[in-house]
Amino acid sequence: MSDQEVGKGSPKSSSLSPYEEAMEALSSLITRRTRADASNVGDQFDLLFDYLKMLDLEEPIANMKVIHVAGTKGKGSTCTFTESILRNCGFRTGLFTSPHLIDIRERFRLDGKEICEEKFLAYFWWCYDRLKEKTDDNIPMPTYFRFLALLGFKIFAAEQVDVAILEVGLGGKYDATNVVQAPIVCGITSLGYDHMEILGNTLGEIAGEKAGIFKNGIPAFTVPQPEEAMHILEEKASQLNVPLQVVTPLDAKLLNGSSLGLEGEHQYVNAALAIALCFTWLKRTGHVGDIYLEQTENLPEQFIKGLTSASLQGRAQIVPDQHLKGERSNRLVFFLDGAHSPESMQVCARWFSLAIKEYNPDQTLFHQQLDNSKFSHEVVKTHNGERVSQGKSTPILLFNCLTVRDPQLLLPHLMKTCADNGVYFKKALFVPSLSVFNKVGPQVFTLTDPKVDLSWQFNLQRVWENLMQSSKGKNTDIVSEELKDDMETSASNCEHSAVFPSLPLAIKWLRDRVQQNQSLRLQVLVTGSLHLVGDVLNLVKK
Repeated sequence: MSDQEVGKGSPKSSSLSPYEEAMEALSSLITRRTRADASNVGDQFDLLFDYLKMLDLEEPIANMKVIHVAGTKGKGSTCTFTESILRNCGFRTGLFTSPHLIDIRERFRLDGKEICEEKFLAYFWWCYDRLKEKTDDNIPMPTYFRFLALLGFKIFAAEQVDVAILEVGLGGKYDATNVVQAPIVCGITSLGYDHMEILGNTLGEIAGEKAGIFKNGIPAFTVPQPEEAMHILEEKASQLNVPLQVVTPLDAKLLNGSSLGLEGEHQYVNAALAIALCFTWLKRTGHVGDIYLEQTENLPEQFIKGLTSASLQGRAQIVPDQHLKGERSNRLVFFLDGAHSPESMQVCARWFSLAIKEYNPDQTLFHQQLDNSKFSHEVVKTHNGERVSQGKSTPILLFNCLTVRDPQLLLPHLMKTCADNGVYFKKALFVPSLSVFNKVGPQVFTLTDPKVDLSWQFNLQRVWENLMQSSKGKNTDIVSEELKDDMETSASNCEHSAVFPSLPLAIKWLRDRVQQNQSLRLQVLVTGSLHLVGDVLNLVKK
């Protein structure tokens, strides 16, 4: 981007860095209501086309070779597999996903890497300043997610990507990414009950919203769905003359002895959908001659490499605490998964139950297979060859979820699935979110906030304690003495759980436990919210 194109209207402040200035401006676009507000549905969707005109993006989007993916579960994983496959086929890729875990730039990936700060700032102010100049009372500034989608289109157009892979933010029909009128191919991942306050109370209604990304005559793929959802998808596809195909889970044998880059049995469904999307994209964009495309008994080598090297933070990710020195870092290990629906909670519980039994910090190879993050790979190398004390491992739950979720659905699924696999949590820790809803950018991590409202966390704790009471007798293990004492930093300590007024306090308590007891090994499952996962990553990585 030339100097002439860079926005000139960015605010100047001696106390803020240029990046912080951009985050302040972005934060100003966050509306007071949450995205779970029912009034968000279709809220002046047509305004998006006005914004495209203001940003001169109509023609670039029309020429963009888009893969569009909606669904309840597995969108991020499917998009990640898809991007990795096509990048390994030699194409310049653009990937737009949400939410971010640590930095907003994670949402915009070029060739598999988040956009650099310099380019981000240039494109950000170009879009922000132009919209600020041209919007008015009738056409106000776009809201937060809509602006991010527009920014994504600008980035991918200016960077001249060969393929733009777009993950729907919420729903489909009225999502900001749905301004794309002629994608190359569409995908619908597994459907389930989520965001019902916006998308509807039945699987049929939810499926109808997701099918809103179907375009006349454009091929689409989905995975096996509940009958009610599949019926609606087929009906919508028929109305728009959409050739809709259902893919079956990938046969692991096709990977020639390798493993998928993303952990969990459910990923074979997402991988199969990604393969179908990539094959179709290659055929429809005229790249049939560039790669062996016939799906016979073997996958092309580039596809296998893409599937096995794909990585995604916050999904089935294992991270030793990097702030503890020496062998202690392997005695406090975080198992992170952003599951937040009943179905994904079961998947998460199965993964955690297997992972803690097979995880051994001395076995570098297995650690690398399980782990999806760059910085954790570095930790493996650091500890390779070190003697790590093998004390008895103690499973701990670190949990929070949004208030629109139902803990009566989430927590029982988690507890029962873990118990079915012989895993019982010795303590559950409930914490408020660190992420501030109306502010984007670096969060200030303080140990205590006197104004924090913990009523939701107390509610989560009550649900957990009731579940533990009803399941007594099934678990013969008692809460270890090391976890009973020294709970003065908690806001509420019960037999099986504790509420902490902040995440940093909970992390400090965990670190203190392993530092004071050489035989203690804590394996902490962090789940219920991708925001919580992101906050934990921020605190435990260096």
